[in-house]
Amino acid sequence: MRKLRNGLPMVMVLALGFAAGACGGVATGSEAGGGKLDVVATTTQIGDFARNVGGSAANVHQVLQPNTDPHDYEPRPHDVLATSESKLVFENGDGLDSWMKKVVSEAGGGPRVVDLGAAVPDMLPGDEKGPEASRYDPHWWHDPRNAEVAVKKIRDEMIKAAPKDEKVYRKNAGIYLSKLEKLDSDIRACMSKVPKNERKLVTDHDAFGYFTKRYGIRVAGAVIPSQSTLGQPSAKETSQLVSLIKRERVKAVFPESSINPDLARTIARQTGASSSHTLYGDTLGEKGSSGSTYIKMEAANAGAMVEGFTGGKQTCSIPTGR
Repeated sequence: MRKLRNGLPMVMVLALGFAAGACGGVATGSEAGGGKLDVVATTTQIGDFARNVGGSAANVHQVLQPNTDPHDYEPRPHDVLATSESKLVFENGDGLDSWMKKVVSEAGGGPRVVDLGAAVPDMLPGDEKGPEASRYDPHWWHDPRNAEVAVKKIRDEMIKAAPKDEKVYRKNAGIYLSKLEKLDSDIRACMSKVPKNERKLVTDHDAFGYFTKRYGIRVAGAVIPSQSTLGQPSAKETSQLVSLIKRERVKAVFPESSINPDLARTIARQTGASSSHTLYGDTLGEKGSSGSTYIKMEAANAGAMVEGFTGGKQTCSIPTGR
């Protein structure tokens, strides 16, 4: 059977191309826009980072879509096709998007795969296994300083892959890094409105370790006591969480946008806590939502937490400019 330069069988490429067209079309290579760098990003956050850095000099194919759970993604034909023509693949790493290995293997073409989680130097409280907390908690992006590290890595890799557009990547990255620094400062100002003993977080799953460490919040518990949404709480664990919320007088249980909120809301009703403030945990929100970009997402999370922690007595609105 005849194969193309990317290693895919001709029949498979045609089939993938048909499937991609049925899904709205995926532009790759020269078809996508005359010499632009073709990039694949696995998650919604990384896709946003890559678009901000690449600007008009890159085509970014984002694998995960808003409000989808990265823990149970199944590879789709047009993701394989886009990967087959890409030069760079940016992964979250740390087990969150391990399914991308299968996509890269099926695609061929030999793109450079960049594990952004491996570049994160931070450590969470209690981690004594090494210098890189992200090896154990894949939600590293919830600290904007880690987002800055990822953006710099994306910038450098794009420059290596397409040096002719170095000025574009450096300029775009510089602008975006300034926005991330401002975001971090604004969130800290938001949290300063909440007394430390009221900063008690209960969420759908354990996804906010980096956020809570950065902004002085205590994780009281989680509906799913795991860093993956694929876990299921036992009746005993749920009962213990209900008791904890009552004992600690936790004012809010925070559902997450990409997880069924029913159990979180049931626990909230049983304890008298609010469940009206939704967080963006694993994914950005839909276009036009309060979490449609990384900066909007983290600003929305901070605002929701301030209101939830204080029972609505305090509010915080961070200007995102986007």
